[in-house]
Amino acid sequence: MRRRRWPGRDRGSFTAELAAGLPALMVLLSAGITAVTAVATRMQCLDAAREAALAAARGEPAGAAARTAPEGATVRVSGGGDSVTAEVSAPVRVFGTGLPGMTVRASAHAAREPDGPAIP
Repeated sequence: MRRRRWPGRDRGSFTAELAAGLPALMVLLSAGITAVTAVATRMQCLDAAREAALAAARGEPAGAAARTAPEGATVRVSGGGDSVTAEVSAPVRVFGTGLPGMTVRASAHAAREPDGPAIP
């Protein structure tokens, strides 16, 4: 014997499914936006590290890298012998929350420029 399904017996099921699925969707969206922001910040750090390493290799101050570095980034330049290393680290906040964020880092190496002949 087959039971007859009465119309309207599943009222509110869509609302319940939406209420259960929407928070999960928002968490995934937040994680995705944070990941994209972290990758973009990492690329900015890499560009700033390359610029700082090349500037230090030429004997210029590495402060020019601060233009391309993301907001709140720290730039450290160290050199020994024939090479220069620049490290840039920047904080990334988790999107939409007051949770502690993460720090992305990038480094670049460059060979020191040889001293050119003196111009009279």
